[in-house]
Amino acid sequence: MRIEAVDFYYLSMPEVLDIGDGSQDLLLVRLQAGPYVGWGECEASPLVSIASLVCPMSHSACKPVRDSVLGQTLDDVTDIELIGHAVRTNSADVLQANHTLSGIDIAMWDLLGRRRDEPVYRLLGYDRAEPRLPYASVLFGDTPQETLQKARGIREMGYLAAKFGWGPYGKGSVEDDAEQVAAAREGLGEEGIVLVDAGTVWGHDLGAAEARLPALEAQRVTWLEEPFVSGALDTYRALAEQSGSVRIAGGEGSHNEDMARHMIDHGGVGFIQIDAGRIGGIAPAKRVADYAFRRGVTYVNHTFTSHVALSASLQPFAGHPARSICEYPVELKSLAWDMTVEHIERDANGLVNVPEGPGLGLTPNLEGVKPYLLDVEIVVGGKVLYRTPELVA
Repeated sequence: MRIEAVDFYYLSMPEVLDIGDGSQDLLLVRLQAGPYVGWGECEASPLVSIASLVCPMSHSACKPVRDSVLGQTLDDVTDIELIGHAVRTNSADVLQANHTLSGIDIAMWDLLGRRRDEPVYRLLGYDRAEPRLPYASVLFGDTPQETLQKARGIREMGYLAAKFGWGPYGKGSVEDDAEQVAAAREGLGEEGIVLVDAGTVWGHDLGAAEARLPALEAQRVTWLEEPFVSGALDTYRALAEQSGSVRIAGGEGSHNEDMARHMIDHGGVGFIQIDAGRIGGIAPAKRVADYAFRRGVTYVNHTFTSHVALSASLQPFAGHPARSICEYPVELKSLAWDMTVEHIERDANGLVNVPEGPGLGLTPNLEGVKPYLLDVEIVVGGKVLYRTPELVA
């Protein structure tokens, strides 16, 4: 089979708020080869990714992503690797290329799984998918009282773990942050697993992060996520060397496999968090998952959009030891929930299981997302490079 079409659809909430919530818009990918269709999702600014798909060539390493995809053979998982290599080579100077490739890569895995009537994790070589302990992923409340109420609600829903992130955390005083973390602990209960995401708020400021460690240790927080910007490896390691019982987590900002490996080898992280919709897709995410396992670092998915993205990000470590933790967003905007007919729900034991259906195991809800579809046209020199295609199965 040859890839005949790569279609992008920009979906958005009517209003996008200035908050750390990635479920407010998304880029849905439809890929067709022969009679088969696969679906994927890019975790990036949709319009920029569309532009990288169709942009005019600037030079030999700055070509539109679609030039390395359309017309290519897609019969086996090795073809996915070859197409990914071609994109990374031919679009090396298109900085959005890996984000764009991510959704295409995911769609290719989904298509092959549907063609072979097997879930993606089996195509990746796993005999079975292990259940994961989901942590409810939410933003900090604007006040400790709001955080307390969120945490109580999460506990009442039966979650044993929760991550609180962004919001006001790290932007006020050390005492303010301590109150936020204490509220999260109180609401979730003494036995709950509390995780904190600083959202890169301290840039390269090691001292600011160090000042928060006593409160995090006092509340038995499992990890402090993304205290610094991606790439601040020396600062990450310096904090990890003195963080005590609090492990350092990061990696969602890894836009390629090398960045993730550097976080493991030089950043001192105890948890590496990878988003298949950013790193280049399921294929490189799987290689990072295997590398992390060999290095004794726990691999965790990063997901804060639809359940297409959730399924895609669960596949790379589906066969890793049972009951390891996974991110599970519980404050999704309606767009992200309406994206699929099926959803990945917790089982009777409160665990999350990778879908067993073909491909990603989920069906896009095309009628459900039409109200969110934005009409986009890109014209250069009078030539239409992109126009929103018809959204069809």
